[in-house]
Amino acid sequence: MKCPFCGSLDTQVIDSRANEAGDAIRRRRRCAACDKRFTTWETAELRPPQIVKTNGTREDFSETKLREGFRRALHKRPVSTELVDAAVDRIRQRLLTLGEREVPAREVGELVMTELKKLDKIAYIRFASVYKSFKDPDDFRDVLEDLAQGPQAGDDPA
Repeated sequence: MKCPFCGSLDTQVIDSRANEAGDAIRRRRRCAACDKRFTTWETAELRPPQIVKTNGTREDFSETKLREGFRRALHKRPVSTELVDAAVDRIRQRLLTLGEREVPAREVGELVMTELKKLDKIAYIRFASVYKSFKDPDDFRDVLEDLAQGPQAGDDPA
């Protein structure tokens, strides 16, 4: 590691510890040339996948866009910002741990539907009506019947 003070490449690690969460390592280093000490942090770089839209175009995953979708669906609904943040974090984490370079937008939409179903049934219906392009009242009836049946096998209970 290059010394930030003198630029020498001759540095030594004198202490190394994991942080409390265990997702980063703090290293204390000493430069052999100028004898100054400095700290570095080592973390895993997880990049969110590109989102493949239905028309085939690709765009970077946007947490802001995801949060905006939740905000629209939850407009005037009694759901706290903390719960929305937690849902967005779960989706982001899920996408990161997939390990895929690209994910279809449809898959992100399904993750949003799962989270909204847990947060607020009305917001779930709002989002579903746009996401699934409802054409007539029967489409709403199908979603209402699905909600009335309760959790299904494969639904995330968390």
